[in-house]
Amino acid sequence: MKRLTTLASIAGLCTVVGLFMSSGLEDVSAAVMSAGWGAALVVVARLAAVAWAGLGWHVVFPAGAARLVDCVSLRFVREGINTLLPVATVGGDFVGARLMSKRGVPGAMAGASMFVDLMTQALTQLLFTVIGLGLLVLIAGDGPIARTVAGGLAVAVPALGAFYLIQRRAGHRIIQGLMSRFASGREWRAFGAIDQLYDSLRRMYGNHGRFVAALAIHLVGWVIGTLEVYVCLHFMGYPVDFAQALVIESLAQAVRGAAFAVPGALGAQEGGLIALCGLFNIPAEAALALSLVKRFADLGVGVPGLLLWHRIEAKLAADTVVETDREPNVAIGRTAKLVPQPATLGPFYSYAPPRMGSRIGDGEELKKCA
Repeated sequence: MKRLTTLASIAGLCTVVGLFMSSGLEDVSAAVMSAGWGAALVVVARLAAVAWAGLGWHVVFPAGAARLVDCVSLRFVREGINTLLPVATVGGDFVGARLMSKRGVPGAMAGASMFVDLMTQALTQLLFTVIGLGLLVLIAGDGPIARTVAGGLAVAVPALGAFYLIQRRAGHRIIQGLMSRFASGREWRAFGAIDQLYDSLRRMYGNHGRFVAALAIHLVGWVIGTLEVYVCLHFMGYPVDFAQALVIESLAQAVRGAAFAVPGALGAQEGGLIALCGLFNIPAEAALALSLVKRFADLGVGVPGLLLWHRIEAKLAADTVVETDREPNVAIGRTAKLVPQPATLGPFYSYAPPRMGSRIGDGEELKKCA
């Protein structure tokens, strides 16, 4: 897996370099500079979108099970890991679930919330892509790009359906069967890990009001992301209307999702933006500048998320050390009170020197003998 990730990274980097060289570094640099304060506004829009996604995560929990501040802060951690580290865009979600379990949320519920949150994001991204595809057909007609996106959707729908089914009763049976056959399922049943996870999943999917609310929040979050394209292109001197910006953003996000195995979607994002912006007569250097501004936003949101992750892990490690140092002392104190001094049988049987009291007694006997 590491080799594939490394090869994908190298291929993506070579693609990026080739695209920038073919478009002219000076022209791309000039387009980036023309964005001006628009680049800062793109970062602000990304911050708002990630915080809004944290709200969507919070909604899937039962009432009072998790704090909003924890969901928002850990959502930034998830974003930083998925965006800047080679983890196939999902590693940060598992880290977020683990850290949520350290905030007083039961582990099974934290894991279930992560799966439900991923499901709501995937469903709303699919709907967002369908909206973008419909607008593209209305604006530019049924061209090669529209047909390619439609083919991708035809593959994505069954995959999304399989992801949903694996979280339901059929998936529960399959996983329990695999555990019983290959992993000595008695240990898993003793902890109740799988059963508790699926119980939490049933509760969250069964609360239709919260599930629909999470879908609505995430769909609005994808629309917030459209502001990145709209603002950046306007500042660069390519005024597009909001519908055109939505087409570019929705289909560019679909390209990033399809290239999940490539860290940061290197090359895929740049090539996709060049093709999509070309539909609206936006030159390649402006599309590459837009991609660079988006990557600045990745850093502006991802780096603080990684620093926050480091801080949380350091605090957890420090708390673990304190607990580890404290427990032996308690145990030793209890042992000293309850366990008597063992007899000593010489150096090969845990020899211990005789007590001072015994020495004094021996000295008195010697005096009497004298």
